[in-house]
Amino acid sequence: MFSGLILVRKPPAPGEKFFGNFPFPYMNGYLHLGHAFSLSKLEFAAAYHRLRGANVLLPFAFHCTGMPIKASADKLAREIQQYGNPPVFPSEVEEQEDQHVETEETNSGAPPDKYKGKKSKVASKSSGQVFQWEILRSFGISDSEISDFQQPHKWLTYFPPLAVKDLKAFGLGCDWRRSFITTDMNPYFDSFVKWQMRKLKSMGKIVKDVRYTIFSPFDGQPCADHDRATGEGVQPQEYTIIKMEVLPPFPSKLGDLEGRKLFLAAATLRPETMYGQTNAWVLPDGKYGAFEINDTDVFILSNRAALNLAYQKHSRVPEKPTCLAELTGYDLIGLSLKSPLSMNDIIYALPMLSILMDKGTGIVTSVPSDAPDDYMALHDLKSKPALRAKYGVKDEWILPFEVIPIIHVPEFGNKCAETVCLQMKIKSQNEKEKLAEAKKQTYLKGFTEGTMLVGEFAEKKVQEAKPLIRSKLLEIGQAIMYSEPEKRVISRSGDECVVALTDQWYITYGETEWKKLAEECLSSMNLYSDETRHGFEHTLDWLNQWACSRSFGLGTRIPWDEQYLVESLSDSTIYMAYYTIAHFLQNGDLYGKNESSVKPEQMIDEVWDYIFCAGPYPKASVIASSIIDQMKQEFEYWYPFDLRVSGKDLIQNHLTFSIYNHTAIMPKHHWPRGFRCNGHIMLNSEKMSKSTGNFKTLNQSIEEFSADATRFSLADAGDGVDDANFVFETANAAILRLTKELAWYEDVLVAESSMRTGPPSTYADRVFANEINIAVKMTEQHYHGYMFREALKTGFYDLQAARDEYRFSCGAGGYNRDLVWRFMDVQTRLITPICPHYAEYVWRELLKKDGFVVKAGWPSADAPDLKLKSSNKYLQDSIVLMRKLLQKQILGSKKANKKGAPITSLTEDNKLKGLIYVNEHFDGWKEECLRILQSKFDDKNRSFAPDKEILEALQQSSIGQATNFKQVQKLFMPFLRFKKDEATAIGIQALDLRLPFGEIEVLKENLDLIKRQIGLEEVEVLSAAAAADVAKAGALVSLLNQNPPSPGNPTAIFLTR
Repeated sequence: MFSGLILVRKPPAPGEKFFGNFPFPYMNGYLHLGHAFSLSKLEFAAAYHRLRGANVLLPFAFHCTGMPIKASADKLAREIQQYGNPPVFPSEVEEQEDQHVETEETNSGAPPDKYKGKKSKVASKSSGQVFQWEILRSFGISDSEISDFQQPHKWLTYFPPLAVKDLKAFGLGCDWRRSFITTDMNPYFDSFVKWQMRKLKSMGKIVKDVRYTIFSPFDGQPCADHDRATGEGVQPQEYTIIKMEVLPPFPSKLGDLEGRKLFLAAATLRPETMYGQTNAWVLPDGKYGAFEINDTDVFILSNRAALNLAYQKHSRVPEKPTCLAELTGYDLIGLSLKSPLSMNDIIYALPMLSILMDKGTGIVTSVPSDAPDDYMALHDLKSKPALRAKYGVKDEWILPFEVIPIIHVPEFGNKCAETVCLQMKIKSQNEKEKLAEAKKQTYLKGFTEGTMLVGEFAEKKVQEAKPLIRSKLLEIGQAIMYSEPEKRVISRSGDECVVALTDQWYITYGETEWKKLAEECLSSMNLYSDETRHGFEHTLDWLNQWACSRSFGLGTRIPWDEQYLVESLSDSTIYMAYYTIAHFLQNGDLYGKNESSVKPEQMIDEVWDYIFCAGPYPKASVIASSIIDQMKQEFEYWYPFDLRVSGKDLIQNHLTFSIYNHTAIMPKHHWPRGFRCNGHIMLNSEKMSKSTGNFKTLNQSIEEFSADATRFSLADAGDGVDDANFVFETANAAILRLTKELAWYEDVLVAESSMRTGPPSTYADRVFANEINIAVKMTEQHYHGYMFREALKTGFYDLQAARDEYRFSCGAGGYNRDLVWRFMDVQTRLITPICPHYAEYVWRELLKKDGFVVKAGWPSADAPDLKLKSSNKYLQDSIVLMRKLLQKQILGSKKANKKGAPITSLTEDNKLKGLIYVNEHFDGWKEECLRILQSKFDDKNRSFAPDKEILEALQQSSIGQATNFKQVQKLFMPFLRFKKDEATAIGIQALDLRLPFGEIEVLKENLDLIKRQIGLEEVEVLSAAAAADVAKAGALVSLLNQNPPSPGNPTAIFLTR
């Protein structure tokens, strides 16, 4: 617990700086507690460094790039066009009924502080659609003003100023001169982004290419992570479509297609297994279609897959699937097929009940030798005539077909699916969990260890053969490539995304040499958790070219191809550098409209290069050299940034992009120093969600709890990468705690003239002073490591507990005035980063100190006295132990009173005397055990020799030679285990034969406290080693023998006087 306390942290050196930043929030609504949670980590860190005396920069900007604002504005315009201004939505005729329902809801007992997610009346009665008009109305915007939001720029002028207002109320220690919005509405930032893009292109980092990309058909453009309502992080999943030719004669439903090349289009991830096909699978109830792919080919597959193919240049009409016949799986059962690479000349389409129509094409090739699902489905159909009859499956379609060995897998043989299904005792295709495990085993081992047995690539490893077989199938026209989102993706416009083959601008993330630089940067960064580092390493492994251009939305035009905009994750990678000079350019105006002495058009590329990239002085610039040099000096002073705080969901895109872009554009000494990532925040242990009503804006929280109680609860919510929990009860309790603390301060200040003065003179004084020193050191350690929940614990909760213990321990002697003043000073400083409004009030109004507490400096403290800490813990534990023994002896109660209330009325006259017996030294077999453990302990590594060696030493000792060894062994084995665990935890001192302080001395010094705590008139501390002292127990000596004291565990006996 106290290992870090030996490190004395130095005050900041002259000129020491801290530059921290936070991903700018998107401005299509109000800031909420999710924003505040991540931001609070930065705010607490910045305030801590400011309190230490460092120069601190915490800037804040607002992101408006991308499609959400434009999509919302366009949606509003469509609603007004369709329903009027103000709109009259279809169900508003039921107003009275709705009002009645709302009245019932109001009286239903829901807590008043619960944010109610209000769907529109239309949404409540239809498919769940929410009208944009009503979303804006729920923000408190009047009907007369809502229509203005048809213009995207209205959003940009409305929400950022409100965010600034909320953040100021929150107490954010921000340099607002440097704030800005993105997009070409801000000409200075627009110039910065264009320079960045030209810079990357000149280095070959931006190229034009044709690639598979997640794509929104509605928006007509790629849909990147921040353009998505759901599916962030989802990538294209690549398949091979096997063209399984349907042989004539065609059934009646396909009669019109006679003469066309008709194929079942089966998507597979394992083209190397096609040699083992025994049949194809279709879902009987599945909905399929026959779609024109080109002038000759027609594919039968799902509608969803046809749409994806249409955007991949596999549709006669680009981007519009042409369906020639609507079908179900029943229509396909029994089709005779000629399939590429199959060793069977003809196979048939058969029913399978576990096919998912939202994965692949809805058509599945069956390879029962290597696919457990195929093996069990084939087994069921073969062994169950009734199942065949149910779906009209003829015997000749299935019974002649046997499993074909195609791959040898060392552990599972030539028919690995059959082997694993038998080993796992799988009886049916309905045992989904077992089959999933079987699939996991066979697919992994088949790919990594399998060897091909058949075909032209026989004897090659599967890993080598797979790409060769796929290439051959593509080359001879028996297969095509197909891609789809690996999971469902919904764009912010509300449509389901597809994968499209698009020709556009890409940033070449993943390029070998650039990736090496990114990995080098990452290796030198402080990431504060292994999980975060693993997240970055994983992202660097898979991240590849990233589409950086968009044709729809807001933002900066790509300077060499102005039909496109820079997408929202590509204009936000190095803008932290822009903060350092924004105040020179924008003159404190969010929008860059209050022009400074520097005009936007004067910020030519050579100027940006000189400031940020150590380029040559821009001789072509007309900006005054003094201003250019000032901007460069400002950048050089603050950069690199020390900390960027973010939700962990941005690791897979924004944060990794930031690493890449810094390594490409800036010299190594300006690469980022640290990222600190956190999880999402829950409200009262439930996911925060507008749709469920479990939601709070930042403004609502401040209004309900106050800024400091909100900050207090955010600090208490948690610090790791797991999801944290904002508890309303904690916020309310913080209000009460801080209010009670103010009242105590006021009472103490009124009574201070009657207090003792001078240095700590009593045991209670020394303990309290030591607890203050510990709080200072531990809290500094936690703030420095950005563990704010722990800082709140040690700097507030623990310090409060120490103060409360001091109040009780002082007794008739009362408080030490100087010590109480030190407590109030230290407590105020330690809570300042978390509760600044409260702290400044105490500092100036109650303590009457000059200046601001946030500038007062970190409190000084002596090195903690760990021996005193241990002795006080011993004292408090001993009092609890004595209370238990008193209850047991006098009341006969087996339940201990743990609450600390004095026990009274034990006898009629309440006159008891307590005898506390102490044994300060381990003796007998315990001493022998400890000496042996000492000899077998490696203090450096905190580890023991093997148990066998320790037991041999015991057997050779005086204990082992004793006649009652086996009887004593039952006692010393638990003792050995306890002491070994203790030594492993705290070190060699756990094996000492006595405590590091005098137990008798501590107890005697605190007799008054012990008497008050236990409710005794007389207490005597005695030595269990002194015969005369033992004799004082009289007839109760048997209690002493039953429970003999040992170091750290005194025994108390209570006599009636």
